[in-house]
Amino acid sequence: MGKSNGKRRICLIPNVTGVGGMVSFRGKLVKGLIERGIGISYELADTPYEAILVIGGTRNLAGLWRAKHRGVRVVQRLDGMNWIHRKRPTGIKHYLRAEYGNLILSIIRARLTDRIVYQSDFSRQWWERVYGITRVPWQVVFNGVDLERYSPEGPGTPPEDHIRLLLIEGSFRGGYEIEVETAVSLAEKLYNAHSRNVEIMVVGRITSTFQQEWEKKTKTRMCFKGKVPPEGIPELYRSAQVLFAAALDAACPNSVIEAMACGLPVISFDTGAYAELISGDAGRVVPYGGNPWNLDPPDIDRLARAADYILDNQVSFRKGARKRAEVIFGLDRMVDGYLKALKEW
Repeated sequence: MGKSNGKRRICLIPNVTGVGGMVSFRGKLVKGLIERGIGISYELADTPYEAILVIGGTRNLAGLWRAKHRGVRVVQRLDGMNWIHRKRPTGIKHYLRAEYGNLILSIIRARLTDRIVYQSDFSRQWWERVYGITRVPWQVVFNGVDLERYSPEGPGTPPEDHIRLLLIEGSFRGGYEIEVETAVSLAEKLYNAHSRNVEIMVVGRITSTFQQEWEKKTKTRMCFKGKVPPEGIPELYRSAQVLFAAALDAACPNSVIEAMACGLPVISFDTGAYAELISGDAGRVVPYGGNPWNLDPPDIDRLARAADYILDNQVSFRKGARKRAEVIFGLDRMVDGYLKALKEW
């Protein structure tokens, strides 16, 4: 991107650490910034710019250090950390890559940033517990969603002859296959204890070996959609009765706020930031029943009861989910938060 001709600009540095999502967030933020007349750079060498937003971490620590010492304000956006590789076998390459990603994040947080934006208070507490409290200012800014694009209105209708339980993440690999395993346990409990005929729709990258294994292992109907283009996601939310937010370490998952914007209620265990995001009739958050950091077996019975209640009260929960998104997760609110962090523009 060329020079700004006097236009205010910021530099957005994409995430290279493997922690959290980035593409969806960056697109939303860029759109909001451009609408406010702010130019965007994507390379530290593409000067001038007035501030830098590091989305997670970057390998170019030297370039970040030089920019900081030129007086450029550096803001770091933090999700959580890589951790599940320490609890489940993921292979040595994945293990080393995950640890390297954590190291980069922690170095930037401790030495190179002027301000930190945490995606949730859960994320802040996690970082402070592991690496201590920083001396730089911080703030919490939830992710946002386009409330017109993600709306209850549009294509997509839940099936009438069965329940569609939606499970959606960028990837279910590298140890995160456990999320599908838990969803299957939930579906089986809903069938056996509550007479619910459930289909699990899994959206996100997953290995063919794991997919074939679970299609043979369970009698539950499984629909593996793989990676779905962004324009097709809202229809999937509208076509389900409930979203199961299965990630145990989620700082502010886009799937949760997008689902609520489409009027889809959410169920989850009380891990990560779910209790901050889901309230009222937007869904239900239930106690995990053990230590999620040790991957203890969860309380599937309680989760199934919560899901059953939501399924019996679809109208009120679908309205409650949309209302929660409108109040808390609009894009303007998110952009305002990042602008405040980048500079008091």
